[in-house]
Amino acid sequence: MQPIREPSASESYFWPSVWAVALHILIFGMLFVSFAMTPELPEAKPVVQATLYQLKSKSQATTQTNQKIAGEAKRTAARQTEVEQLEQKKIEQQKQEAVKAAEQKKADEAQKAEEQKAAAAEEAKKAAEQKAAEQKAEEARKAADEAKKAAEAKKAEEKQQADIAKKKAEEEAKKKAEEDAKKAAAEEAKKKAADEAKKQAAEDAKKQAAEDAKKKAAEDAKKKAAADAAAKKAQEAARKAAEDKKAQALADLLSDKPERQQALADEVGDQVAGSFDDLIRLRASEGWSRPPSARNNMSVQLQIKMLPDGTISSVTVAKSSGDGPFDSSAVAAVRNIGRLTEMQGLKPAEFAPYRSFKMTFTPGDLAL
Repeated sequence: MQPIREPSASESYFWPSVWAVALHILIFGMLFVSFAMTPELPEAKPVVQATLYQLKSKSQATTQTNQKIAGEAKRTAARQTEVEQLEQKKIEQQKQEAVKAAEQKKADEAQKAEEQKAAAAEEAKKAAEQKAAEQKAEEARKAADEAKKAAEAKKAEEKQQADIAKKKAEEEAKKKAEEDAKKAAAEEAKKKAADEAKKQAAEDAKKQAAEDAKKKAAEDAKKKAAADAAAKKAQEAARKAAEDKKAQALADLLSDKPERQQALADEVGDQVAGSFDDLIRLRASEGWSRPPSARNNMSVQLQIKMLPDGTISSVTVAKSSGDGPFDSSAVAAVRNIGRLTEMQGLKPAEFAPYRSFKMTFTPGDLAL
């Protein structure tokens, strides 16, 4: 829309001036017409005729003339009044038209101003919209540029991070491979050492087993020899006791001293008892397992009961050593003897002390 141009001062007064000039021309034209229509007076007659005429119709003519003049004057005045009224009316009309024109002009100017204002507002709005659109486009362009830069930066950062991660992974893989190689070498060395240690241990165990077997065989032989010696001793003691008994019986028949007879019997009984105590300790040591808590200064007193055929019927603790495992091992060792066949040849009087008796054992006694 083109802006409305304000009229200049000369243009503002042009049309009112034209109207005023045209109005004056119209008024003068009407006056000219009114004067042209005025009735002409009759031409003068000759003097003779005028005299006669005047004599005949002086009063009538005068009256008519006066009437005509009066009528003409009246008409002229009426026309003048009409002209004046018309002019006044035209002037009023011109004023009204001028006022109306001024109002119209004012309204037009106001409308024009409003239109100009609206146009200016529209232009301003369009300019603002265009500016906003341009600004928005610029912001969008900047945002796109920033987004592009950010994407490129992110891509570069991701690439850098990927390169770092790749390098780190390669380094870690290399390090892991080295560690795995070291670990494998260490495990191989450890396995080799373990195999060698196992082999050495097996050899040592074999050697120790051989030594233990040899030692056990020696101990078994020693124990067997001791047992045989004890058994032989017990048998010899029993034989001797029998012989002594026979001799004593003979002596009793020949002697008349009861005290001497009792002393000889007690001596024979003590010899037999000492021999069987040694035999019981020897047999108990054969089946004894030394507990880890056993100490040489320990001692346990056991209550032992036997049958006439030499069978051990009961073994209990009469006085504890203070160490339960050692007490239990001593009880088990005596109970495992089972039966002493060497006692079957004893007479009731010789066996009587072994029906129920007490014996004291130490780790040294059981480790013969």
